[in-house]
Amino acid sequence: MELKRLGNSGLRVSRLCLGCMSFGVPDRGPHSWSLDEEASRPLIRRAVEAGITFFDTANAYQGGTSEEIIGRALKDFARRDEIVVATKCFMPWGRGPNQGGLSRKAIFQAIDDSLRRLGMDHVDLFQIHRWDPHTPIEETMEALHDVVKAGKARYIGASSMYAWQFAKAQAVAERHGWTRFISMQNHLNLLYREEEREMLPLCRDQGVGVIPWSPLARGRLARPWGVETWRTGRDIFGGTLYTRMEENDRAIVADVERMAAERGIPMAQLALAWVLAVPGVTAPIIGVTRDAHLDDAIAALSVRLTHEDIARLEAAYLPHPVAGHG
Repeated sequence: MELKRLGNSGLRVSRLCLGCMSFGVPDRGPHSWSLDEEASRPLIRRAVEAGITFFDTANAYQGGTSEEIIGRALKDFARRDEIVVATKCFMPWGRGPNQGGLSRKAIFQAIDDSLRRLGMDHVDLFQIHRWDPHTPIEETMEALHDVVKAGKARYIGASSMYAWQFAKAQAVAERHGWTRFISMQNHLNLLYREEEREMLPLCRDQGVGVIPWSPLARGRLARPWGVETWRTGRDIFGGTLYTRMEENDRAIVADVERMAAERGIPMAQLALAWVLAVPGVTAPIIGVTRDAHLDDAIAALSVRLTHEDIARLEAAYLPHPVAGHG
C-alpha cells in the first residue's frame, strides 16, 4: 500500500482511507443499512491486513457506535503507532442548546466523548464536520488549537464548506499563531465536481491534503443506472445529493459503464481511479459493507488512466448545484 504525506504536514497516510460511517448499531442513527460490530470487524481486519492505515469516523455516526466499534477493532488488529485515526465533530448529539456546533464548549465535550468511545488518549486528526455559521471562527480555531496543545489531537482538519470559509479559517489561525488545518474532507466524484472550481486549487496552493468523501457517489458510479440495492432506498442523506441533475448523472454513469466494459474491470474501480488521479487528492475515503467493495478499492490503485481516458469520463459533466455543505 502506497503512503502519502497529508498535505504539507509530516503525517503519512495510506492512499486509501477506510470510512467508518458504514459501521455502527443500525437502530442508533439514520443509517439503518450500517453494519453491527460482528459484521464490521472482519472488514476492518481485512483493511488493516491490506495495508490501510488511515481510518475516518465521526461522533455523529450511529450515535457514536461507529467510534466504539472502530476503537475496539483497531485495538485488536493494529498497533496504535502505525495507524492514523480521524474523527469529526459538529453534528448534534442531543437536543440541548450546546450539544453540537463548533463552540468552545461543544468542541471540548465532543473530543472527550470521542476519545472515551474510541478507547484512546488522542486522535491523529480531529476535523470539523461542517462550517458553523453561529459561532465566530476565532472561537472555533482557538478551541481546536487548545485541543491540539492539550495532546488530545495531533492535527486538525475540515470538511465540506465554501472555499472562502476555509481560507478565512486558515487566515485566522495564522494571524493568531494557532494550529492550521492540514486537510480538507470534501465531496468529490464524477457526478459532483464543483470542488474543482475553487476548493481544490486553494488546497493545492496552500499545501492542504484532500481526502474526498463519497468517491463513488454513494454507489451510483459502481453499477449501471437504475440498479437498486438494499441501501439505496434507506440512504436518506444520499437521496439529497443526487436528485437535481439526474439526466446528466445518468449520462456520466453510462460513460463509466462503457469504459469499464472496454477495459474489463468493474465500474467501481474505474470511477475510483478517476478520483485518485485528481491532482491534490491524497486519499479517497472508501465505504465498504462487503469484501468486494474493499477488493475493488484496492484494485483501483493499479488502474492507470490516460489523459484521453480522463477526458472521456469528464466530457458529459455539466455544472451542478452545490451539494453536501449543509
